[in-house]
Amino acid sequence: MKEIAVIGYGLTKFGELWDKSLRDLFVEAALKAIEKSGTDEIDALYVGCMSSGLFSEQEHLGALMADYLGKNPIPAVRVESACASGGVAILQGIYAIASGFYETVLVGGVEKMTDVSGGSATIALGTAADSSYELFFGATFPGLYALMATAHMEKYKTTRDALSLVAVKNHFHGKFNPYVQFQMEITKEQVLSSPMVAEPLHLLDCSPITDGAAAIVLTTKEKAKKIGRPYILLKGFGQASDTIGLHQREDITFLSAVAKAAEAAYKMANIKPEDLSLAEIHDCFTIAEIMVYEALGFAEKGKGQELILKEKTKLGGKIPVNTSGGLKSKGHPVGATGVAQVCEIYQQLTKEAEKRQVEGAKIGLCQNMGGTGASSVVTIWEVMK
Repeated sequence: MKEIAVIGYGLTKFGELWDKSLRDLFVEAALKAIEKSGTDEIDALYVGCMSSGLFSEQEHLGALMADYLGKNPIPAVRVESACASGGVAILQGIYAIASGFYETVLVGGVEKMTDVSGGSATIALGTAADSSYELFFGATFPGLYALMATAHMEKYKTTRDALSLVAVKNHFHGKFNPYVQFQMEITKEQVLSSPMVAEPLHLLDCSPITDGAAAIVLTTKEKAKKIGRPYILLKGFGQASDTIGLHQREDITFLSAVAKAAEAAYKMANIKPEDLSLAEIHDCFTIAEIMVYEALGFAEKGKGQELILKEKTKLGGKIPVNTSGGLKSKGHPVGATGVAQVCEIYQQLTKEAEKRQVEGAKIGLCQNMGGTGASSVVTIWEVMK
């Protein structure tokens, strides 16, 4: 397979961006990525977006974004895999270059979530679950993750403190990131005193509703070297699926699609979890981060909480996780999240992360998932020595 590089990235500020439209956000991030890459020779465009029809009453995003970016008549495709839309869009770009059909592609992710009411946003996000067997009976995503949290706490004695400390850690990281939605620290007491959403999950256990976009430029290693800008290389990737409904799973305390995707990525990269310098993972709820630790092999089943309790995933720890602030602090514009994770890994591996820089970072992992883990993407990246 051709060696594939990221040669540029672009991010908008994440948050409640009332003055910017869906297309404005995408174009802003895309133009930044193109400028940083050192080339405007884009062969194809992939747009990760979960639910622009419900959030913004706009579909046909491939054509829309190619047009407003000034890139017609290049091929342009919208990619959807719930909250993993951005990660899956990146894989489409990887496949396109690996096949030899294209040399350079732009991959972006975008979501404009705050133009609808909270209730409408809940309904839109809920479409990533099983509408017939979960949503019909009143389930919401906080409710589904609350079921997973309750089961994990019962089976493995995972503590309420561990959940709170995930949020505390990610907000600590987020205070150093200028792009985040909530650039502030929080305390364990604030998490526990925030409103209960779905027991045992409080408001500050949940990622927010967010507007934002992210973009990267992918190309061959050969072209990256010719351009001469800083770049990172793809070492491995994996994608896997699970049942969409929790009721069909053998064990709701383990994210098997994450584990399968990670297994494939590790094998391709020829590394083990302990070889990683850092990771960006899908902390849509605090329990999700702990469960992802276990699925990625950072901890044994049931022992994910030990990493957070012992601060092993905090900056300065054994394996810093979500140095960007994660979905919890940075925000979660669902179509953009998977792409924004790669933007953070690029900044870390090229030593652009400033106050949140992981010293000596050489290999970074991104894990992005949709729904309650029904789809998952894992990519592994390295910096050129």
